[in-house]
Amino acid sequence: MRVLIVPDKFKGTLTATAAAAAIAKGWLRIRPQDKIELLPMSDGGDGFGEVLSKQIKATRQRIGTVDAAHRRCVATWWWGKDTKTAIIESANVIGLARLPADKFHPFELDTFGLGAVVSAAAQRGARNCLVGIGGSATNDAGFGLARSLGWEFLDQRGQPITRWTDLHKLASLHRPQRLPQFASLVLAVDVQNVLLGPRGCTRVYGPQKGIRPIDFPDAERALRKLALVVESELGIDHASEPGAGAAGGLGFGFSCFLGAKLESGFDLFARHANLAKLISRSDIVLTGEGAIDRQTLMGKGVGQVGLMCRKQKVPCVALAGTILTGQPNRCFTHTLSLTELTTLEHAKVRAAFWLEKLASRVALDLN
Repeated sequence: MRVLIVPDKFKGTLTATAAAAAIAKGWLRIRPQDKIELLPMSDGGDGFGEVLSKQIKATRQRIGTVDAAHRRCVATWWWGKDTKTAIIESANVIGLARLPADKFHPFELDTFGLGAVVSAAAQRGARNCLVGIGGSATNDAGFGLARSLGWEFLDQRGQPITRWTDLHKLASLHRPQRLPQFASLVLAVDVQNVLLGPRGCTRVYGPQKGIRPIDFPDAERALRKLALVVESELGIDHASEPGAGAAGGLGFGFSCFLGAKLESGFDLFARHANLAKLISRSDIVLTGEGAIDRQTLMGKGVGQVGLMCRKQKVPCVALAGTILTGQPNRCFTHTLSLTELTTLEHAKVRAAFWLEKLASRVALDLN
C-alpha cells in the first residue's frame, strides 16, 4: 500500500515532524512492505517555518530581537534564495510556548519583537514573505509590531501610547516614512475569527493566554478604539474580515499596517506541498493532532485533510491524543485516540511511544 502520513503537531508534546516519524515507525512495524511518504503539516502555528521551509528549500536565519514580554531572544526565520521568499513563524518570536507558564498576563505582552524579523526579511531582498501567525501569546492586534516599524499611536494630547491596553485613549496615527516592502506579503491564518465581539480574539482565544472574563471589557475597549481610528484615518476596515482575530488580532494588524493578505494556512501548505496530488496517489492517509475537537471540524488543517480525502474517496484515519467531539466521522473514515491505550497523563508524558503503538494498531486492523 501507498501510505501518506500528514499529521499536525500534538501541541505541547510532539512537533508535526516527530508525530509523522512516530506514526511511520508504528505502521512499518506491522506492514514493512508498504511505501510510506511523510508530510508533516502546519496551518500557520508552531512548526510553520520548519514545515514550509522544506517545501521551498529555505535555509535557517537567525536574528536578535525580543519576545512577547520584551525579553531578549534569538529568533529563527527562513530564507529561500532561489525564490526570494522569506518565511516567518510568529510563534518563534512572540509565541506562548516561549514564556514561563502563568508568569505574564497578556496585558503585559505585545508583538513588538516581530518587527525586527520582518525588517530583516525585507533587507535581505525578499520579494515574497509568508508569515504563520498562530501560537501567539499576545492580544494586541499587531500594535507592538506596528510600533516597532515606526507607526506612532497618539492620544488627544499628542502623547505616544506605548501599551496596547491604553489604546482606548487613541486619537490619531502617524505612518512611518518607510515601511518594509514586499511584492507579496501573505499571512497563514488557522482560524476565521473576526477582531471584536463574541467571536473575536479576546473572548474566544484570550482565555487560553490568561485573559480572564473580568478583563474582557478593557481589552475589547482598547481594540475597538484601534479599529475605529484605523478606519477613520486610513480608510480601511479589516476588523470584520475573517481571520482578523487570528493570533490575538495579529491578522488585523498585519493587514492594516503592512498591507498583508490573509490566507488559510492549510490552503497555503496544501498548495506548496501539492497535497491533492499526493492524496490521489495514496491508498490510505493517516493524519492527526493533539485533540480532535469542534475546531478540527471547522476549518483546521487535520479536518481539511479528511475532507480532501473524502472528496477523492481515499480512506483517511485520524489519530489524536484525545477526541473531544461526537462528530469526527464527518471528516474521517476512522478516528482513534491515545486514551484508548492509556491515560491522558501518560499519553502526554510518552506521546511518541503511544502514538507509535496506535499506528501499529491501525496497521494491524488492515492485515
